Amino acid sequence: MTTTTPPARSAPDGEPPTGSPQHAAGVRGPSLAALVALALSEDLGDRGDVTTRITVPRELTARASVVSRASGVFAGRAIADEVLRQCGLDGRWHLDDGAAVAPGSAVVTIAGPAWNVLTAERTLLNFTCRLSGIATLTRRFVEACAPALVLDTRKTTPAHRELEKAAVVAGGGTNHRHGLFDRVLVKDNHLALTGMSMTAAVDRARSEYPDLLIEVEADDLDGVRAAAEAGVDWILLDNMSTADLREAVAVAAGRSRLEASGGMTLDRAAEAARTGVDAISVGALTHSAPSLDLGLDITE
Repeated sequence: MTTTTPPARSAPDGEPPTGSPQHAAGVRGPSLAALVALALSEDLGDRGDVTTRITVPRELTARASVVSRASGVFAGRAIADEVLRQCGLDGRWHLDDGAAVAPGSAVVTIAGPAWNVLTAERTLLNFTCRLSGIATLTRRFVEACAPALVLDTRKTTPAHRELEKAAVVAGGGTNHRHGLFDRVLVKDNHLALTGMSMTAAVDRARSEYPDLLIEVEADDLDGVRAAAEAGVDWILLDNMSTADLREAVAVAAGRSRLEASGGMTLDRAAEAARTGVDAISVGALTHSAPSLDLGLDITE
């Protein structure tokens, strides 16, 4: 059985839609290879799997299946494939990133030397459980907040950002900026350090980075009004009440797109989405998602 990812959802002007190759392009082979090699080295150290060496004959082969123990959304196929490659194992996939899973759902069947299967097990599960947990939580937010976009943040595990952002996409979410390089986002701290005005910062951004979207943080309605009048692409509504979010939509009047942010639980995000903002950014997608329970069963 092969299950495909959900269709792409509309995304902010100037950005690729959710699920498009451009959103997941950061998950590249060389970086995956280095990450997997490091993860395997944590387990193997200088001696390798000493328990397997004393209990399992070197020539034995095995077949195993990764199976879901819970309901959720799967993610992590790219890095799982790299684990299998480095461990010299064959994999037959039964589903793809973004597929819904239930208890008992087979994810991938693997075959090869038994030593290699046992070597790969924990690294394979650590990656896929973590990434599937992100996809699962994202799907819950997407369903609660539609039609508003659900955006991720930079609150990611160091060196795992592109993997985790790809998992957000698998869950139906939309990637915000990938780093400090791909969008101008003017916050209070930038202006407090120099006394530069917001409008001066926006003008300079347009001059020096004409290809980038410009976003400005606002923590009150006066800030929303000023940013909208400056014609920025996005306004980040920081920790605003529901009433203020609703008023911000009226103040912006379609001149800029609005992103609600700050302490977004599932209930709070759904409430914010009903005010008419364009997007909700949720740090919890990547910093607080519980892992999805997946396990590896030896089948022969």
